[in-house]
Amino acid sequence: MIILVLSRSAFVSLLPNHRQALNKYMNLSSRSRVLIQGIDSPQATEYALQMKAYGTKIAAGISAGLGGETIAEIPVFDLVEDAIAAVGKVEATLIFVHPYQVLDAAKEALAAKIPRIILLTNGVPPLDLICLLQEAKKTDTLILGPGSSGIIIPEKISLGKLNPELYTSGKIGVISSSESLAYEVVLELNRVGLGQSFVVTIGNEPMIGSSFQQWLTILATDTNTEGIVLIGQPDSSQLEVANYCRNAKLKKPVIAYLVGLNAPKEKIYRDATTIIANQLSYSVSTDNKDNDIINALKQAGVLIAKCPSEIPVLLSKTLSTEKLAQKN
Repeated sequence: MIILVLSRSAFVSLLPNHRQALNKYMNLSSRSRVLIQGIDSPQATEYALQMKAYGTKIAAGISAGLGGETIAEIPVFDLVEDAIAAVGKVEATLIFVHPYQVLDAAKEALAAKIPRIILLTNGVPPLDLICLLQEAKKTDTLILGPGSSGIIIPEKISLGKLNPELYTSGKIGVISSSESLAYEVVLELNRVGLGQSFVVTIGNEPMIGSSFQQWLTILATDTNTEGIVLIGQPDSSQLEVANYCRNAKLKKPVIAYLVGLNAPKEKIYRDATTIIANQLSYSVSTDNKDNDIINALKQAGVLIAKCPSEIPVLLSKTLSTEKLAQKN
């Protein structure tokens, strides 16, 4: 049995130079060509059709043993190197394979020098992810996910599971830990005419390849983005956000919507003589931790939304009508 103990600082050291790596994602356009690894899975096929309908250029699919066939009118190859040799350079790959196959699939993509790798698979073994991040750092390749639902730049490109019909072009950047939370917030933005410049779901796994703070750093300097919304849980990643915002002195408004603040706290039950003390001490420490995170964000200038419908209100108070109306 192997017990993995990895500090936050040690894990962050595995990540690439985030500005250079993330800029590769910001340069995606309607002309970008992509691969889908694991295209034979029903889920991958479904989302391939959705992306194609939006105009995303899917150059090829990868599935060992199915080389020479077509799926959803997309040519399929056994290996990434075979696909690149046949269709030429691609800008990104979407990985839908089984969790235990993700490492090999991603290494293929790295060997082919694909600059953007999006892991849509959940449950990647932690040791596999650490190995992958070590390899990715050598080439400044940023891994999005695991458990990501992808990226969408409205009216330009859709990469992943996000339903393009729900997103409209505009000036608000959205960074979310999950697809469903992104949908909920975007619907509120759309109701008041606040379109999106860039939407990314970083994944909600315990270990992921990129953080809120990394994406915030890039959106903060993106000329197409006038306001930024963060959607996640109150954890250490939000303290990183607070530290960045405090030091960077951002000129753009940052809104944080933290979920789970009012959810029942997990209780640890032991023997009957300590059960009450356990419940009380656990609840108090957890509540204090949440409050500390919220206070840190507020002190750094981040506005806290109590519910999705409050996000457009906070944005409207801090953004001018002229900026919101400005087109890309």
